[in-house]
Amino acid sequence: MSEVQNKIDRITDILRRDDGISGAMHYTEQISWILFLKFLNDYEENRADEAILEGKDYEYVIRRDLRWDSWASPKDKNGRLDLKRALTGKDLMEFVNITFFPYLKGFKANTNDPKSIKYKIGAIFEYLDNRIASGHTLREILDIIDTLDFQSSSELFELSQIYETLLKGMGSDGGNSGEFYTPRAVIRAMVEAVDPKVGDTVYDGAVGSAGFLVEAFEYMTSPEKKEKLSASDWEKIQTETFYGQEKTSLGYVMGMMNMILHGIESPNVYKGNTLTQNIRDIQEKDRHSVIVANPPFGGKEKKQIQQNFPVESNATEILFLQHFMKMLKLEGRAAIIIPEGVLFQTNAAFTKVKQDLLEGFNVHTIVSLPSGVFLPYSGVKTNILFFDRSGSTSSIWYYDVTPPYKLTKNKPIEYGHLQEFVELYRNVKKRNHRNAKTEEERFDWTVPVSELKDYDLSAKNPHKVVEVDHLSPDKLLSKIKQNNNRISELMEKIENLINE
Repeated sequence: MSEVQNKIDRITDILRRDDGISGAMHYTEQISWILFLKFLNDYEENRADEAILEGKDYEYVIRRDLRWDSWASPKDKNGRLDLKRALTGKDLMEFVNITFFPYLKGFKANTNDPKSIKYKIGAIFEYLDNRIASGHTLREILDIIDTLDFQSSSELFELSQIYETLLKGMGSDGGNSGEFYTPRAVIRAMVEAVDPKVGDTVYDGAVGSAGFLVEAFEYMTSPEKKEKLSASDWEKIQTETFYGQEKTSLGYVMGMMNMILHGIESPNVYKGNTLTQNIRDIQEKDRHSVIVANPPFGGKEKKQIQQNFPVESNATEILFLQHFMKMLKLEGRAAIIIPEGVLFQTNAAFTKVKQDLLEGFNVHTIVSLPSGVFLPYSGVKTNILFFDRSGSTSSIWYYDVTPPYKLTKNKPIEYGHLQEFVELYRNVKKRNHRNAKTEEERFDWTVPVSELKDYDLSAKNPHKVVEVDHLSPDKLLSKIKQNNNRISELMEKIENLINE
């Protein structure tokens, strides 16, 4: 086990013993705000050093008496923790809860520029509170985090991987925390397919833990690509490429921390409900060339929110789909995860949105994901919808992801299960261009729009063999008798209830 991993494990063990912490969601949230403040300190110290070399003065974001080395880890002349000045116990709790957090929360109200780091700090802490109950617990954690070096690229990389594991663990906890984590294998395949490049703007209107934006950043800055980037390319990637919104305060904190740890220093991600924007007001200048997202589904929105959309519906998946359609630039490309019901449902709202999608966009690919991709927090079967704004749809290429085993919490989907899809996506000539059963086993097929009925876009794999369990006549007769006996028992119970 690495030294960095050992430190994070120690922190989670310490937090589990604290009375204010309950489950992975809480301890990941609390680790996040402390890590963020240590990162901010190291970032500011680095910027200050650069300013000195350039003969300039650096204006710190955090005031002198509230910086990390003043309260979290004051040092003596030997560089060791100054025990006389290091707050702990009740004194530390009062400082954090009464002085420090209100100061950080006030940043957003005192800053007009949403792109400034002050505004983003204020947005992070606006709905965030310290849940750690013991000042002695917090002191232990501060001492460990102070030893982490955010200016070391190797340590930062390792910490980003560990943080990703924490987010995955938070998702595995189930409940609402699951909405923040999409399996990295699925995200990677989607990002590789849409192929973001320098000059693109990448957007996610339901950021969660920012897995899509992080993967897009890593794809665009892989070692072989990074060496070819100019200084202006790098500046553009850092400041003018990644955009998004996240509704929940917890998701926003997780997402910002995840992006920062992976090297995106200034993402254009804001806290807010994407669906509160009236999409009729969206103009070409507001749109993005690449959209990748896994928006929340199964939720319900109020009538007031529904009025922001031409096709009103209380289903969040239909509202988000309309939002993403409106947010896509001319010639832009999108990959969106949707519940399977969107493809086959034929009520008025679903049908109208699908009609607009097929006629106004090129829905060129639909990937059928296997059941269990989002276990344990959701068993809903999902699909990936790929479309671009280059004209109307003429035909749809389908791919059926079929792992060799049933997906469970402990046997999740892997990138290898999606690798053939990515290869075929990039090599159009190798795809199956027909919608008919073939002698060889295939997981892809193509359907002309003219063959679709009632805008039913569901994936019906013509190659899949449905296995039927053929019972012998004796076993079949026995099963019928069992069912009849059970029906008789239930009818008798119902009659008794009526006669009572």
